[in-house]
Amino acid sequence: MLDQSGPLNSLGFDKAPADTRVVVAMSGGVDSSVVAAELKSQGYDVVGVTLQLYDHGAALAKKGACCAGRDIHDARRVAEEMGFPHYVLDYENVFRDAVIDEFADSYLGGATPVPCIRCNERVKFKDLLETAKDLEADCMATGHYIQRKVGDHGAELHAAADAGRDQSYFLFSTTAEQLDYLRFPLGHLPSKDDTRALAAKYGLSVADKPDSQDICFVPNGDYASVIRKLRPEAAAPGNIVDHTGRVLGQHDGVVNYTIGQRRGLGIGGLADPLYVVKLDAENRQVIVGPKDMLATRSIPVREVNWLGDDRFDSRDAWHVAVKVRSTRPPTDAVIRPISATEATVELAAAEAGVSPGQACVFYDRDSSRIFGGGWIHKG
Repeated sequence: MLDQSGPLNSLGFDKAPADTRVVVAMSGGVDSSVVAAELKSQGYDVVGVTLQLYDHGAALAKKGACCAGRDIHDARRVAEEMGFPHYVLDYENVFRDAVIDEFADSYLGGATPVPCIRCNERVKFKDLLETAKDLEADCMATGHYIQRKVGDHGAELHAAADAGRDQSYFLFSTTAEQLDYLRFPLGHLPSKDDTRALAAKYGLSVADKPDSQDICFVPNGDYASVIRKLRPEAAAPGNIVDHTGRVLGQHDGVVNYTIGQRRGLGIGGLADPLYVVKLDAENRQVIVGPKDMLATRSIPVREVNWLGDDRFDSRDAWHVAVKVRSTRPPTDAVIRPISATEATVELAAAEAGVSPGQACVFYDRDSSRIFGGGWIHKG
């Protein structure tokens, strides 16, 4: 299952598996459970850790969500089945401060945030990774579908073999230092069917558990209700206006709208279809316009995490491919660094619906390697 990248064991360490301690970040789903089971079967010193990220009795919690109460139970059960220790860590305060509050504030600011990236960046690959080191683990393994390969200059991040499962968009902010310590044992598998087959092989109770589709703290994908609960002012009414400022209708909170939205605007009777092109939370305005107003070729990015071999600002331009949304394929672009952490991305072809708060992830045009990425912000 695992890449044979080291002289003595599959995780690349020059010692026997029994002498290699691995902390496995266990969400309670089939992916991380298979990672833990496979490593245990190979003789590694496995320690499972699950994060409790929010109050499971609160309204924000939902059945079947990542790291909800049922998932903690499932992770613990897998650890019992496979015979390795398992710990649950209370990260509720950290998660609220680092992820949930920013999620709500970003929406109120007219952006479209991606909290799963912030969770990986600020919780799982930061605090949990430090916990793994405190436990004297040699590395931390996760069930993410992405590949870590060792190149001439050290560890590299690569897209998963199964393009349909690839999670590189959500892991672009993984730093080089973190990458040295992390392992992603599922990244080379051809399909999710192979993962479920391994779960069945080990007789895991989660073998047929469905994948979680929603953000863990957002019940049924209803962002608006969560944000209204966290920030009641998000439901403040205002005007729907066109790009000239002409009032076309009213809304019951900018939080109910997203960039690129066409349906449900409540401004029927117009000759041509209109789309949400901007959210002005400060003035409580939803700005709409024709579809061509959504198209852009120039994207300002900041908080750049660069995983290339040379310094990011050592060149005037980098010719790469980029993703501006997780569901879109990479498209040719030129990155023009402004500093070590800021740049302008120029797309070869205009993209519609590029929204502040989303990530812009950089890919090598000639291989599966990921060069990092940055956060799209208002120009």
